[in-house]
Amino acid sequence: MQNARDRLLLAAAELLESGGTPSTRAVCERAGVQAPTLYHHFGSKQGLIDAVLNHGFTQYVTAESTGDPLDDLRTGWDRHVRFGLEHPAFYGLLYGRAEPGKPCAVTAPAHAALRDRFTEAAAKGLLKVPAQDAAEQVLAANVGVTLTLITQPEPDFALSERVREAALAGVLHTASTGPQTTRANAALTLRALVGEDPSGLTRGEQALLDELLERLGR
Repeated sequence: MQNARDRLLLAAAELLESGGTPSTRAVCERAGVQAPTLYHHFGSKQGLIDAVLNHGFTQYVTAESTGDPLDDLRTGWDRHVRFGLEHPAFYGLLYGRAEPGKPCAVTAPAHAALRDRFTEAAAKGLLKVPAQDAAEQVLAANVGVTLTLITQPEPDFALSERVREAALAGVLHTASTGPQTTRANAALTLRALVGEDPSGLTRGEQALLDELLERLGR
């Protein structure tokens, strides 16, 4: 038997999927609880909605690394697109409530997962730009193409693939070019390797080296 918290999450999720932002009354009626129970578990209706979105979003960004950064990035892109198409109401709320100068805590796992993948790519000498920059560029392209496909009567997956490959080519040295040994690329690679194993360095030394390598990587 589901407890009150789980029933509230399920009720809010079902109402969100049907479109729009549900009222507190509608959620409570569907869950079979009173409003004070919602406030007890989530603090507010927005707190409940954030919990639902974060749960759904975390489910889709959680993926184990295969050891092949490029393959993982392609897989992550395609999973992102599928999530948006399968849950358009969720997705619209996730990426449609931007506030100037305020990063979204709910979508942060996607950015963190991308940054980790690009850090892996940097350790293999494949990154053209700092991992943070690469994550921002590719996520922006991924979100844009997903929103575009959501609005299409028949999603154009070939468009998604073309944008994906262009976005990745803009930040990675692909198999056709191979790992590069320019100064900037070497700095990005060393930065990633030191981040994985900072042994022998104090925190101050690591911070200074990280700053210098980031500058060289640009």
